[in-house]
Amino acid sequence: MAHSMTAFTRQTRDAAWGSLQLELRSVNQRYLEPHFRLPESLRDLEPTFRDSLRNRLARGKVECTLRFEPATTGESLTVNRSRLAELGRALQEIRAEIPEATSPDALALLDHPGVIEVQGTDLDEVKREASTLFDDALTDLIAGRAREGERLAELIHLRLQAVRGQVAEVRALLPSILERQRHQLSERLAALEADLDPQRLETEIALLAQKADVDEELDRLETHVTEVERQLKQKGPVGRRLDFLMQELNREANTLSSKSVVADTTRCAVELKVLIEQMREQIQNIE
Repeated sequence: MAHSMTAFTRQTRDAAWGSLQLELRSVNQRYLEPHFRLPESLRDLEPTFRDSLRNRLARGKVECTLRFEPATTGESLTVNRSRLAELGRALQEIRAEIPEATSPDALALLDHPGVIEVQGTDLDEVKREASTLFDDALTDLIAGRAREGERLAELIHLRLQAVRGQVAEVRALLPSILERQRHQLSERLAALEADLDPQRLETEIALLAQKADVDEELDRLETHVTEVERQLKQKGPVGRRLDFLMQELNREANTLSSKSVVADTTRCAVELKVLIEQMREQIQNIE
């Protein structure tokens, strides 16, 4: 079953120690690319979160934002002096390079992650809840990617049916195309008042038929369509394989176009390219 790489989820937890809010959003990306925005007090959870993503997702740019608001009852706020000193040194370096840079006020400094620490909060319990929250959010994100992938697969199936229709139309046209070529060649020879050597005429017809023969391309188009349908039913990531199959479908459509000798087959080849491009755009979102 194909999974999309696009999804979003938000999960929250409220307890005596405060509240947690976690957001996961993912978009299409060639590889798995996680980004984390975590409170300084919970920063050491990042490796665990990163491992979970790698174990359960294969592709996509995934942004994780965790917010922690501690309860203030019975707790005190203290300034992390070492963190504040680091900020001071960084600001001095910035002013040395950019003298006109505006210095932040005290409230802005207090708002910087890690400057203010809340005493009295059991961070171990908060981290356990944050880990559980992340697992729940990731499960919900994957479910959302699965639902979106199912809708994408439906759209792709509709276009695969249309591709089969175009292939069938070209197959039906082939006998009439050959007969039309035979008739046109006979008319041209008659207009030149040339002696019609039946054997030579058949040879010319055979050469024209060979140039216009697209049975092999049509067979490959049908084979690739069948493989796309099979891949859409597979478990695990299939996006890269589907993208490769779109390239192969497009290759056959181009060959069909180059061999076209009448407007009808040219029109079918153009329609095939449109359908393949529509599928390719959808497949860019499949994991």
